[in-house]
Amino acid sequence: MVLESRKFTAAIDQGTTSTRFFIFDERGEPVAKHQEEFDQIYPHSGWVEHDPFVLTKSVENCIEAATAQFIAAGHKTQDICALGITNQRETAIVWDIRSGEALYNAIVWADSRTTHIVRQLKLEDAADKILPKTGLPLSTYPSAVKVKWILEHSRAAREVYEAGYLAFGTVDTWLLYNLAEGCSGEKLHVTDVTNASRTMFLDINTLEYDPFLIRFFGLEKLLLPAIASSSNSKAYGVLAKGPLKGVRVTGCLGDQSAALVGQKAFEQGMAKNTYGTGCFMLYNTGNQPVRSKNGLLTTVAFQFENQPPVYALEGSIAVAGSAVKFLRDNLGIIREANEIGELAMSVQDSGGVVFVTAFAGLFAPYWIDDAQGTIFGITNYTKKEHICRATIEATCFQTKAIMDAMEKDSGIAIKNLAVDGGMSNSDECMQLQADIIGVGVDRPAMRETTALGAAIAAGFGVNLWSSFNELDHVNCRNHRKFSAQTSPAQRTKRFRQWERAVVMSKGWLTSEDIDKEYDD
Repeated sequence: MVLESRKFTAAIDQGTTSTRFFIFDERGEPVAKHQEEFDQIYPHSGWVEHDPFVLTKSVENCIEAATAQFIAAGHKTQDICALGITNQRETAIVWDIRSGEALYNAIVWADSRTTHIVRQLKLEDAADKILPKTGLPLSTYPSAVKVKWILEHSRAAREVYEAGYLAFGTVDTWLLYNLAEGCSGEKLHVTDVTNASRTMFLDINTLEYDPFLIRFFGLEKLLLPAIASSSNSKAYGVLAKGPLKGVRVTGCLGDQSAALVGQKAFEQGMAKNTYGTGCFMLYNTGNQPVRSKNGLLTTVAFQFENQPPVYALEGSIAVAGSAVKFLRDNLGIIREANEIGELAMSVQDSGGVVFVTAFAGLFAPYWIDDAQGTIFGITNYTKKEHICRATIEATCFQTKAIMDAMEKDSGIAIKNLAVDGGMSNSDECMQLQADIIGVGVDRPAMRETTALGAAIAAGFGVNLWSSFNELDHVNCRNHRKFSAQTSPAQRTKRFRQWERAVVMSKGWLTSEDIDKEYDD
């Protein structure tokens, strides 16, 4: 009797502070993985950059190391039937399409250098057309304003742009351009609908680039990537080199969309929250975009091949895990990130301390560009444990503000919150989250749902699965649920204190601060 070979899927997970590569079995369990951190570049206050070639190299290193583990465990690379990519969104990269040379460092999604550009664009007569077309408010967040800044400050990029050879891409596009090839060995310049919906070039109603939007940002000569569905059998080619050369790339999603897929939140009304460098909550609204009236983003959640798109409401928090990193690396309050939960729960409350972690302004649902990180309520009583607790609570309070906005926009109360990402590993953090929102928090045992989502999309691209019902056995073991241990009155009192702190953090940056520019 000939035994049927096993089928594995793989995923590149290129994040803000590290790159990871996973190989998953049929149950969604990782059988091999590797992670590599890389340097963050902070040229000025509020600026965040990455070296594009370091991103590419980190992916190559992770693929090589994880594949070696996979082979050492007795598996065969030919049993990896498909690969997916998931990536940090909005991060903007430009390069010369003739040579492949990146012409500026990648400007990361959390970078706030474009505040002055955003203020100017908001004064334009046509500015009120942006939100209905893109689902995004004019802010420092999307890619378009980052590209505009590069062209204003990089002579090399401007010259290539004027010559008509300046290519743009988010990180997925850059990786595919450098690591994959088409059926005839050609270079690829392609993205998926979820990443395209974060650029401010895409009309989310038509899923096509909008000439008005491109003109609005003055980027008519920019070379934009082709747009494909998130799960696609042909658009993303095959890996062009390395130990997995020839493996088909059939999935591509922005990281938060990938996490929604990885949590199997395929039905309207399902929600997930991912705690990474930032924190991102997505709420599945079905096949029609829902316009938010309460400070949320409307985005493309995912689109599988030959299927209609699925949309989501999104609440984006700029600072979550990076606040823990700040306590460790900048203030030295903790030695290791995993210490923060135990320290936070060693005190009954934050001792009156409220930390508004607006390191680059506040994102949803507030959208305050001129706020900065502010700690209120420090007294002689304050200890590091109180600051640790206030740091975690900052993410939890912002999650509550986003949940409240989602319920107002949808008219439906969220009864359960699926969670994943770094901070979700802490029982203490997730208990605080449940206590603040008053809703059950559901955490799977295998919490690499972002990478898993990319692998699921890739599996659909090669017909490993044909319906969502076939995923019932994937990542279903040992979920843990956290229930609120606070009263409604306690939750209301604490949240009102947070809201007061948000109001008081506004207006710290002056117009002079915002308009300050740095040239090459």
